[in-house]
Amino acid sequence: MIHPVVVSTAAGDRGLAGLPAPLPLDELVPAAGATTGAGAAEAGEWEVEIGFGKGRYLRRRCQEEPGRRFLGIEVAGEYHGLFVSRVRRLGLGNWLALRGEALYLLSAVLPAGFAAALHVYFPDPWPKSRHHKRRLFDPETVDLVLRLLRRGGRLSFATDFLDYGERVVEILAGYPGLRCERRERPWDEGPRTNYEAKYETEGRPILRLEGELEMDGGEAPLHPQGARAVLAAVGADERDEED
Repeated sequence: MIHPVVVSTAAGDRGLAGLPAPLPLDELVPAAGATTGAGAAEAGEWEVEIGFGKGRYLRRRCQEEPGRRFLGIEVAGEYHGLFVSRVRRLGLGNWLALRGEALYLLSAVLPAGFAAALHVYFPDPWPKSRHHKRRLFDPETVDLVLRLLRRGGRLSFATDFLDYGERVVEILAGYPGLRCERRERPWDEGPRTNYEAKYETEGRPILRLEGELEMDGGEAPLHPQGARAVLAAVGADERDEED
Protein backbone atom coordinates (compact mmCIF):
# COMPACT_ATOMS: atom_id res chain seq x y z
CA MET A 1 0.00 0.00 0.00
CA ILE A 2 1.36 3.42 -1.02
CA HIS A 3 0.76 6.12 1.58
CA PRO A 4 0.51 9.81 0.68
CA VAL A 5 3.60 11.92 1.19
CA VAL A 6 3.84 13.72 4.53
CA VAL A 7 5.90 16.91 4.80
CA SER A 8 6.94 17.56 8.40
CA THR A 9 8.71 20.58 9.89
CA ALA A 10 8.91 22.04 13.37
CA ALA A 11 5.72 23.95 12.54
CA GLY A 12 3.61 20.87 11.78
CA ASP A 13 2.69 18.22 9.22
CA ARG A 14 1.04 18.61 5.82
CA GLY A 15 0.62 16.84 2.51
CA LEU A 16 1.85 17.91 -0.89
CA ALA A 17 -1.48 19.54 -1.80
CA GLY A 18 -1.01 23.25 -2.29
CA LEU A 19 2.78 23.01 -2.42
CA PRO A 20 4.62 23.66 -5.69
CA ALA A 21 7.03 21.20 -7.22
CA PRO A 22 9.88 21.25 -6.62
CA LEU A 23 9.33 21.92 -2.93
CA PRO A 24 10.21 25.49 -1.82
CA LEU A 25 12.70 24.31 0.78
CA ASP A 26 13.86 27.78 1.79
CA GLU A 27 10.26 28.75 2.60
CA LEU A 28 9.54 25.60 4.56
CA VAL A 29 12.76 25.85 6.62
CA PRO A 30 14.26 29.35 6.51
CA ALA A 31 18.00 29.60 7.04
CA ALA A 32 19.14 30.58 10.52
CA GLY A 33 22.26 32.59 11.32
CA ALA A 34 25.69 31.08 10.82
CA THR A 35 27.19 29.03 13.63
CA THR A 36 30.45 30.11 15.22
CA GLY A 37 33.53 28.34 16.47
CA ALA A 38 35.61 25.47 15.15
CA GLY A 39 33.92 23.46 12.39
CA ALA A 40 31.11 25.99 11.92
CA ALA A 41 28.91 25.28 8.91
CA GLU A 42 28.08 27.86 6.28
CA ALA A 43 24.71 29.38 7.13
CA GLY A 44 21.76 27.56 5.66
CA GLU A 45 23.51 24.75 3.80
CA TRP A 46 21.46 21.57 3.39
CA GLU A 47 22.34 17.98 4.18
CA VAL A 48 20.11 15.06 3.12
CA GLU A 49 19.76 11.56 4.53
CA ILE A 50 17.80 9.03 2.48
CA GLY A 51 16.30 6.27 4.60
CA PHE A 52 17.04 7.73 8.03
CA GLY A 53 15.38 4.88 9.98
CA LYS A 54 15.01 5.81 13.65
CA GLY A 55 16.86 9.04 12.95
CA ARG A 56 19.94 8.52 15.12
CA TYR A 57 22.36 10.26 12.77
CA LEU A 58 19.99 12.89 11.40
CA ARG A 59 18.90 13.97 14.88
CA ARG A 60 22.49 14.24 16.06
CA ARG A 61 23.48 16.34 13.06
CA CYS A 62 20.55 18.70 13.67
CA GLN A 63 21.82 19.23 17.21
CA GLU A 64 25.49 19.58 16.24
CA GLU A 65 24.95 22.13 13.44
CA PRO A 66 22.10 24.54 14.32
CA GLY A 67 23.13 26.83 11.44
CA ARG A 68 22.80 24.05 8.89
CA ARG A 69 19.55 22.60 7.55
CA PHE A 70 18.72 18.89 7.29
CA LEU A 71 16.27 16.99 5.12
CA GLY A 72 15.42 13.37 5.80
CA ILE A 73 13.48 10.86 3.69
CA GLU A 74 11.92 7.74 5.23
CA VAL A 75 9.20 5.49 3.84
CA ALA A 76 8.29 3.84 7.16
CA GLY A 77 5.63 5.90 8.90
CA GLU A 78 6.61 4.63 12.36
CA TYR A 79 10.23 5.73 11.98
CA HIS A 80 9.27 9.04 10.37
CA GLY A 81 6.97 9.78 13.30
CA LEU A 82 9.60 8.77 15.84
CA PHE A 83 12.17 11.16 14.41
CA VAL A 84 9.68 14.02 14.11
CA SER A 85 8.46 13.68 17.69
CA ARG A 86 12.00 13.58 19.06
CA VAL A 87 13.34 16.64 17.24
CA ARG A 88 10.23 18.61 18.14
CA ARG A 89 10.65 17.72 21.81
CA LEU A 90 14.25 18.95 21.55
CA GLY A 91 13.00 22.28 20.21
CA LEU A 92 14.96 21.96 16.95
CA GLY A 93 13.78 23.85 13.89
CA ASN A 94 16.51 23.24 11.29
CA TRP A 95 15.00 20.15 9.69
CA LEU A 96 12.43 18.86 7.23
CA ALA A 97 11.30 15.21 7.17
CA LEU A 98 9.49 13.60 4.25
CA ARG A 99 7.57 10.36 4.53
CA GLY A 100 7.33 8.70 1.15
CA GLU A 101 8.97 6.59 -1.53
CA ALA A 102 12.47 7.92 -2.11
CA LEU A 103 12.62 7.49 -5.89
CA TYR A 104 9.33 9.33 -6.33
CA LEU A 105 10.44 12.18 -4.08
CA LEU A 106 13.80 12.42 -5.85
CA SER A 107 12.25 12.49 -9.31
CA ALA A 108 9.15 14.62 -8.80
CA VAL A 109 9.28 16.58 -5.55
CA LEU A 110 12.78 17.75 -4.60
CA PRO A 111 14.86 20.37 -6.45
CA ALA A 112 18.21 19.61 -8.05
CA GLY A 113 21.56 20.87 -6.83
CA PHE A 114 20.55 22.10 -3.38
CA ALA A 115 22.47 19.81 -0.99
CA ALA A 116 26.02 20.15 0.30
CA ALA A 117 26.04 16.58 1.63
CA LEU A 118 24.09 13.38 1.01
CA HIS A 119 24.00 10.36 3.34
CA VAL A 120 22.78 6.87 2.43
CA TYR A 121 23.37 4.20 5.07
CA PHE A 122 22.36 0.53 4.80
CA PRO A 123 19.70 0.91 2.09
CA ASP A 124 17.57 -2.06 1.12
CA PRO A 125 19.73 -3.96 -1.43
CA TRP A 126 16.70 -5.48 -3.19
CA PRO A 127 18.79 -8.59 -3.93
CA LYS A 128 16.39 -10.28 -6.38
CA SER A 129 17.12 -9.30 -9.97
CA ARG A 130 13.49 -8.39 -10.69
CA HIS A 131 13.65 -5.85 -7.85
CA HIS A 132 16.88 -4.11 -8.92
CA LYS A 133 14.90 -1.26 -10.44
CA ARG A 134 13.90 -0.28 -6.89
CA ARG A 135 17.48 0.25 -5.77
CA LEU A 136 18.69 3.78 -5.08
CA PHE A 137 22.03 2.94 -6.66
CA ASP A 138 21.29 1.33 -9.99
CA PRO A 139 22.41 2.63 -13.40
CA GLU A 140 18.83 3.71 -14.14
CA THR A 141 18.28 5.54 -10.85
CA VAL A 142 21.66 6.81 -9.61
CA ASP A 143 21.25 10.15 -11.41
CA LEU A 144 18.12 10.84 -9.34
CA VAL A 145 20.17 10.44 -6.16
CA LEU A 146 23.20 12.46 -7.23
CA ARG A 147 21.13 15.28 -8.73
CA LEU A 148 20.38 16.49 -5.19
CA LEU A 149 23.99 17.59 -4.73
CA ARG A 150 25.41 20.97 -5.61
CA ARG A 151 28.82 21.24 -7.25
CA GLY A 152 31.36 19.98 -4.71
CA GLY A 153 28.64 18.21 -2.70
CA ARG A 154 29.73 15.18 -0.70
CA LEU A 155 28.28 11.66 -0.75
CA SER A 156 28.64 9.20 2.16
CA PHE A 157 27.43 5.61 1.78
CA ALA A 158 27.61 2.41 3.81
CA THR A 159 26.24 -1.13 3.49
CA ASP A 160 26.79 -4.52 5.07
CA PHE A 161 25.45 -6.27 1.94
CA LEU A 162 28.85 -6.59 0.28
CA ASP A 163 27.67 -7.90 -3.10
CA TYR A 164 25.46 -4.85 -3.46
CA GLY A 165 28.25 -2.63 -2.14
CA GLU A 166 30.62 -3.84 -4.85
CA ARG A 167 27.93 -3.13 -7.43
CA VAL A 168 27.57 0.39 -6.05
CA VAL A 169 31.36 0.83 -6.32
CA GLU A 170 31.16 -0.19 -9.98
CA ILE A 171 28.21 2.09 -10.71
CA LEU A 172 29.73 5.14 -9.06
CA ALA A 173 33.12 4.54 -10.69
CA GLY A 174 31.40 4.81 -14.08
CA TYR A 175 29.39 7.92 -13.27
CA PRO A 176 30.63 11.06 -15.08
CA GLY A 177 31.76 13.89 -12.83
CA LEU A 178 31.87 11.92 -9.58
CA ARG A 179 35.05 11.23 -7.64
CA CYS A 180 34.49 8.32 -5.27
CA GLU A 181 36.71 6.18 -3.07
CA ARG A 182 36.40 3.50 -0.44
CA ARG A 183 36.82 4.46 3.18
CA GLU A 184 38.93 1.77 4.79
CA ARG A 185 38.15 2.71 8.38
CA PRO A 186 35.02 3.49 10.44
CA TRP A 187 33.67 7.04 10.60
CA ASP A 188 35.78 9.22 12.85
CA GLU A 189 32.93 9.88 15.28
CA GLY A 190 31.82 6.24 15.50
CA PRO A 191 28.73 4.44 14.16
CA ARG A 192 26.20 6.68 12.47
CA THR A 193 23.17 4.39 12.63
CA ASN A 194 21.74 1.75 14.91
CA TYR A 195 22.42 -0.88 12.25
CA GLU A 196 26.05 0.20 12.02
CA ALA A 197 26.53 0.05 15.79
CA LYS A 198 25.03 -3.45 15.85
CA TYR A 199 27.05 -4.71 12.91
CA GLU A 200 30.33 -3.34 14.26
CA THR A 201 29.68 -5.12 17.57
CA GLU A 202 29.02 -8.34 15.66
CA GLY A 203 32.20 -7.87 13.63
CA ARG A 204 30.27 -7.84 10.37
CA PRO A 205 32.18 -6.34 7.39
CA ILE A 206 30.91 -2.94 6.28
CA LEU A 207 31.68 -1.28 2.96
CA ARG A 208 31.89 2.53 3.18
CA LEU A 209 32.25 5.00 0.33
CA GLU A 210 32.89 8.74 0.11
CA GLY A 211 32.46 10.81 -3.02
CA GLU A 212 32.34 14.33 -4.39
CA LEU A 213 30.25 15.56 -7.31
CA GLU A 214 32.24 17.81 -9.64
CA MET A 215 29.19 19.32 -11.34
CA ASP A 216 25.92 20.84 -10.21
CA GLY A 217 23.20 18.26 -9.69
CA GLY A 218 20.98 20.07 -12.16
CA GLU A 219 23.46 19.02 -14.84
CA ALA A 220 23.79 15.42 -13.63
CA PRO A 221 23.54 13.06 -16.63
CA LEU A 222 22.14 9.58 -16.89
CA HIS A 223 24.63 6.87 -16.06
CA PRO A 224 25.99 5.50 -19.38
CA GLN A 225 24.48 2.08 -18.63
CA GLY A 226 21.20 3.68 -17.60
CA ALA A 227 21.11 5.77 -20.78
CA ARG A 228 21.44 2.64 -22.90
CA ALA A 229 18.52 1.07 -21.03
CA VAL A 230 16.38 4.17 -21.61
CA LEU A 231 17.19 4.18 -25.33
CA ALA A 232 16.37 0.47 -25.54
CA ALA A 233 13.03 1.07 -23.80
CA VAL A 234 12.18 3.96 -26.15
CA GLY A 235 13.07 1.80 -29.14
CA ALA A 236 10.84 -0.99 -27.85
CA ASP A 237 7.93 1.45 -27.40
CA GLU A 238 8.35 2.72 -30.96
CA ARG A 239 8.35 -0.82 -32.33
CA ASP A 240 5.18 -1.58 -30.36
CA GLU A 241 3.49 1.47 -31.87
CA GLU A 242 4.46 0.37 -35.39
CA ASP A 243 3.04 -3.10 -34.75
